[in-house]
Amino acid sequence: MIYAKPALTLEQQADLLIQRGMTGDRGVIIEHLKTVNYYRLSGYWYPFRDLPGETFRPGTAFDVVWDRYAFDRQLRLLVMDGIERIEVAVRTQLAYHHSHHCGNPFAYADDPTALPSLAADQRDRLLAEISEQTRNSRETFVQHFRAKYGQDHDFMPIWMASEIMTFGSLLTFYRGVAGGVRQSVARLFGVHDTVLDSWLLTLNTIRNICAHHARLWNRQLGVRPKIPGKDTRWHAPVEVTNERVFGILTIIRYCLTRIAPQSRWPDRLRALQAEHPRIPRKAMGFPENWETCAIWKAYR
Repeated sequence: MIYAKPALTLEQQADLLIQRGMTGDRGVIIEHLKTVNYYRLSGYWYPFRDLPGETFRPGTAFDVVWDRYAFDRQLRLLVMDGIERIEVAVRTQLAYHHSHHCGNPFAYADDPTALPSLAADQRDRLLAEISEQTRNSRETFVQHFRAKYGQDHDFMPIWMASEIMTFGSLLTFYRGVAGGVRQSVARLFGVHDTVLDSWLLTLNTIRNICAHHARLWNRQLGVRPKIPGKDTRWHAPVEVTNERVFGILTIIRYCLTRIAPQSRWPDRLRALQAEHPRIPRKAMGFPENWETCAIWKAYR
């Protein structure tokens, strides 16, 4: 089928929304469409459509749609802040424990046994990624190392290399190190190393969603994190599930209590919710009694 829809002016886009039953000031709608693409906003008004048609249910207001968009944008920033702290802590722990375990800061590149959980081709791909990331880096410490030590070393010591790895490379590195190193890193977070593995995979996915400014608030997760089975704080009096953003927020909350207990991150989340009271929490996976969850309640 050939796509034959023409490009519409901003005025035509606003008129189309109004024609389909959306209420709101036409001028305000046009102003918002100048800076946020019609197609991007469509993900936020989709729940209001009177399916299977393209009209909107009675009472659908543009300001409600815009409120959801604004909330989601601020939520992504908050989530990115939490993930950044977790990511930095994992980088730090991995470099520390791996270098001490191997007794050689270059072991990851020089000794195949230093990454015992990776097959030879996986290790080769990881080293190629790190090499490319090093070449492309404009960090001062990278340029200094290459200028001073580059003739003798193709790779940087792990505490430098870990700082320029992508999150994806970091996850591969975590999976490749010796089991004792993974366990030492996971111990900081108080979970089994396989649980932390699943958290890192999911947080990397969420990080990519946020980095590309994609809709997060009511998304059903495709990559789902493990929920600790034996830790009752995750199950009573509130069951933390893993298919919606509430599970991600709870993981971030839990991790921050371990690595940044002074953080005001939970207060910022509550303030964001208070600023946008019309946002339906159920669509985010929030249970009615979510604040009685031990992970959230104990640190209020």
